[in-house]
Amino acid sequence: MNYQLNLFSTYIYVCFSRISSLSMWDTEIRGMASAHAIIASSIFMATILPAILLEKFSVYGSHLVWLYSVAGSVAVVNIAVFWLLGISPPTKRHTLSHKVSKLVRSCLYFLLSCLFFHTVVVLYGAPLLESALETFSLAVLLSTMTTLRCLCMLGPNVQAWIRVFSRDGAMSVWDTSLQITTGCSVLGAWLGAFPIPLDWDRPWQVWPISCTLGSTVGFLTGLLVAPVWIHWHRKQLIYKSK
Repeated sequence: MNYQLNLFSTYIYVCFSRISSLSMWDTEIRGMASAHAIIASSIFMATILPAILLEKFSVYGSHLVWLYSVAGSVAVVNIAVFWLLGISPPTKRHTLSHKVSKLVRSCLYFLLSCLFFHTVVVLYGAPLLESALETFSLAVLLSTMTTLRCLCMLGPNVQAWIRVFSRDGAMSVWDTSLQITTGCSVLGAWLGAFPIPLDWDRPWQVWPISCTLGSTVGFLTGLLVAPVWIHWHRKQLIYKSK
């Protein structure tokens, strides 16, 4: 009799533990979905506000204005959201010099990321000198949608970045969302380059409009897909302890 009671108690404990675990997962996924919705909304606001404030504004005609409006909005909202949610890695030292050092390294990593994306885009066929400002602006947008999120979630820690983007390296749902949004942003920019050589004579074929639109659409797609995919596969996802 005691054995049966102990077995039943163990079964109930396991069931409640599993329900509690799934509940925590659902709560974290809902928090991620809310954060992604806010970030996605910032892109739409960055498109609407210049159209209201500036005369003759258009995504094609005033492309660099739109590009930097989107990049700036995404950067500010990302930093604010991840800081408020406490997603960024905890620091062991709270001294002012350590915080300044971390900020300087983060800015340096972001700049290096812009130069890296600029070089990669040129190697893939972008003009080397002609439209250099436009090419670098695309690199800034890509860095904002990829590297900046790594800095917000992981800090200026290259080893953590390598760990997240290695196979089975994700340790949380946020790591998985980072993988998805980064991949979608880069893939969107790559796919956006395909229509440029075609002789359709469309205004959005001017370099690098289709690439920036592609990366933005890819980023928005990643923001939407990440919570849905993680929720759908939450029972199969197993994260290693940090």
